Amino acid sequence: MIVIKLDAIKSTNEYLKALAKENPLENFTTVIAKNQTNGKGQMGATWISEKGKNLTMSVLVKDVLSSHDAIFSLNASVAIAVVKVLQDLEIPKVSIKWPNDIMADSKKLGGILIESTLKSDGSTISIIGIGLNCNQTNFVNLPKATSFVNEMKQEIDPEILMEKIVKMLQQQISILPKQAVFLWQHYHELLFKKGVPMAFESTNGIRFMGIIERVTQDGKLELLLENDTLENYGVKEIQMLY
Repeated sequence: MIVIKLDAIKSTNEYLKALAKENPLENFTTVIAKNQTNGKGQMGATWISEKGKNLTMSVLVKDVLSSHDAIFSLNASVAIAVVKVLQDLEIPKVSIKWPNDIMADSKKLGGILIESTLKSDGSTISIIGIGLNCNQTNFVNLPKATSFVNEMKQEIDPEILMEKIVKMLQQQISILPKQAVFLWQHYHELLFKKGVPMAFESTNGIRFMGIIERVTQDGKLELLLENDTLENYGVKEIQMLY
């Protein structure tokens, strides 16, 4: 495993993406930064991390996806790998909040952003960005955020956490093509608020109640609505109110 350690960078995802265009890189090449000044989150959001306190990393994965249909299977596999590491560290009540937030009880511990490219020759490149709050204790104006130190009352070395995550990623991704059914079963077992009546809000401001039934293999959230119908929603169509 090749690890590139940086003091500061705008975005580990963007850095690794640019590096992969310039040079052939070994699979699972990893970039880790002490300070990420313009980290990327879902739907263009900015990931803000206190300097030197948290884990900001990106991993290159090659030739895992067979088609666009497999993109969210990779997302599910990565999320499971991160949760497994956190469970091994005995963080209580870790779960996956659709689409890619990592939760500790009802607070956000971190997030995942995967950017995949399927080339005309059939090869694929995925840049897996992972951000986890490690030793930061103060989250101003972020009441739903938490960290390893807040949950466990002890600090953790972000580099040690990175090594554990990359090893788990290698294990999970190696079985991805063979155990898709088990993968999705495990993902749904870890899904935040699955089976619980929850409030949601659509992009036009309409609020409604729904029960999370599952996530479809193309990454949509399936809800059972109050009129007993099932509806699927994309990432940009609704948000959960919790």
